[in-house]
Amino acid sequence: MYVRELHARYRLRRLCGWSRPLGPVTAPREAARIFVALLKDEVVEVGGLLCLSARHHVLAYHELSRGTVDATILHPREVFKAALLTNASGVILGHNHPSGDVTPSPDDRAVTGRIAAAGVVMGIELADHLIVAADGTYLSFKETGLL
Repeated sequence: MYVRELHARYRLRRLCGWSRPLGPVTAPREAARIFVALLKDEVVEVGGLLCLSARHHVLAYHELSRGTVDATILHPREVFKAALLTNASGVILGHNHPSGDVTPSPDDRAVTGRIAAAGVVMGIELADHLIVAADGTYLSFKETGLL
């Protein structure tokens, strides 16, 4: 395991207030737990990215954008710049909906399709896209068949 992976995992544990080690992120519920812990107190939409190793360990968390109360910009260029800089094999995209309604908008669906297509070209898998709310509810594009 690389030193930066250990540092990223330690930092996420500290930020999220967890006492147990952060293992591989293999299920949407595990990724949602991370995104909820990081984004639950945000009053505007914030887009973030978990960069994953080949074994789905978290290499890094990167905040992609801060938006308004009902929108944020997620662009493939920013997603894959962060992924390439961390040597990620895969990524999990996530953003919050401050309204508490995790239903994806047409824009959420469109950007997910663009990022997934760019990931195929780049050789970096978009493992999932999650929309989270402060109360812990989430929607996984992978679980719902939207990805």
